[in-house]
Amino acid sequence: MARRGAARGASDRKRSERRQESVSATVDGGVAELVPDRERPHAWTLLLDGAPQSHVDLDDPSYLSFEYQRRLGHVIDLAAPPGRPLQVVHLGGGALTLARYIAAGRPRSTQQVVEIDAPLVQLVRRELPLDPQARIRVRSADARAGLGKVQDGWADVVIADVFSGARTPAHLTSAEFLAEVRRVLRPGGQYAANLADGPPLAHLRGQIATAASLFPELALAADPTVWRGRRFGNAILVASDLPIAVAELTRRVASDPHPGRVEHGRALADFTGGAAVVTDADAAPSPAPPPGAFD
Repeated sequence: MARRGAARGASDRKRSERRQESVSATVDGGVAELVPDRERPHAWTLLLDGAPQSHVDLDDPSYLSFEYQRRLGHVIDLAAPPGRPLQVVHLGGGALTLARYIAAGRPRSTQQVVEIDAPLVQLVRRELPLDPQARIRVRSADARAGLGKVQDGWADVVIADVFSGARTPAHLTSAEFLAEVRRVLRPGGQYAANLADGPPLAHLRGQIATAASLFPELALAADPTVWRGRRFGNAILVASDLPIAVAELTRRVASDPHPGRVEHGRALADFTGGAAVVTDADAAPSPAPPPGAFD
């Protein structure tokens, strides 16, 4: 059975590789488009309603093109010694970029992906087939509902990268949601979230305060212009009940093609500025990106 599955996967891969034109489909979240990367022969960018979501290189799953994905990759790399298998929950699937990254760099990892948009999952799996040997289970469900089905203490890492109409849904921003994340994490496990905000960064400050109410260790990586409130952009929040490898994370983020800055400890607490903890009762979606944010 394994040989037939491998042969079928290879056939799917060759079909995908022969494509030179964009592929589009209507999915629950809008119009999804897979656009070939003209500089990397078998790489594709996923767009939803014209906004870039993720990038996949079928030849080299370890290649992370997008800035925010590179920073999530650093968190994954530092979550355990190199090569050690991880148990990972992905909230939000996109093109399954980070699941592929983990499967390539940490064989025998077990991963659960929760993605609410079933037609998007079907498109990605058809056009950008997964390695049939990878232990990646994809479930079509709401992120919080899917998280609720994961057993206590199962995950080494929980990654949240969920956007609906370019905004993080309100029910994924609250302390009650993060309590579920903490339940699923093993002791010492890490939560990593892709957050998006712009000036005056009220959403970002609230998310830090909320995470701090449940996790004693936090770090945040972002572009310096985002830190200074000069533009809308992504920030990667890392949270754990044990110390985070902040020095190495800082070095790696600063060495990226688009260097970023990492804050933690007192500096991060000062940045939060007394923001209130977000609860289900008062949660709101993240801000909508301004026109031209993805140009």
